[in-house]
Amino acid sequence: MIFVDTNYFIRFFLKDIPSQYKVAKKLFDDGAKGRKKLSTSTIVVFEIYWLFGSFYEKTKPEVIDILKKTLSLNFIEIADRKIITKALEVYENTSLDFEDCYNIVYSEKNTALKFLTFDRKLNNYLKKK
Repeated sequence: MIFVDTNYFIRFFLKDIPSQYKVAKKLFDDGAKGRKKLSTSTIVVFEIYWLFGSFYEKTKPEVIDILKKTLSLNFIEIADRKIITKALEVYENTSLDFEDCYNIVYSEKNTALKFLTFDRKLNNYLKKK
């Protein structure tokens, strides 16, 4: 198993450093063809979200598109892929932050009895559910 860090995804999507893009693309091609077994973490997905949204100043629809592309790389094992995918749907359809959407879906999947927060916007969303 090969762990893929955030910067491989960033270089792959941005293609801004050609030499690194080629290395990332080759790795992903090998993974897609079954020559290498790849994985990444939930934290990496959130780093992708943060970097594209904050550092690279992409719009919310652009960030959503990049995250969907990341999740569509089904040859890469992504921890909590189902939770992240559902959280992305909530994020796309609300004004909540992605991390709040993840926590909502995570709490539902793990059958939390209550979801406690001091965040007004999040509380308002939870009351409407």
